[in-house]
Amino acid sequence: MSEEKKPDPIRIAMVKALPRDIKEKLTIDEMNALLYEEVLPDSLMEKLKDYLADFDNPKE
Repeated sequence: MSEEKKPDPIRIAMVKALPRDIKEKLTIDEMNALLYEEVLPDSLMEKLKDYLADFDNPKE
């Protein structure tokens, strides 16, 4: 029997904090990437760009 992968609790909290309209736009693959994977696809990054911090280019 294979062990079922569980979502990261921190990522669950991030999803819950997103506005409803953003969550409704996410595809199943994007939601799975957000909950389970380290690397987020470009399509998801585009949808979340207003909610993610840019640590490489912080605003002053």
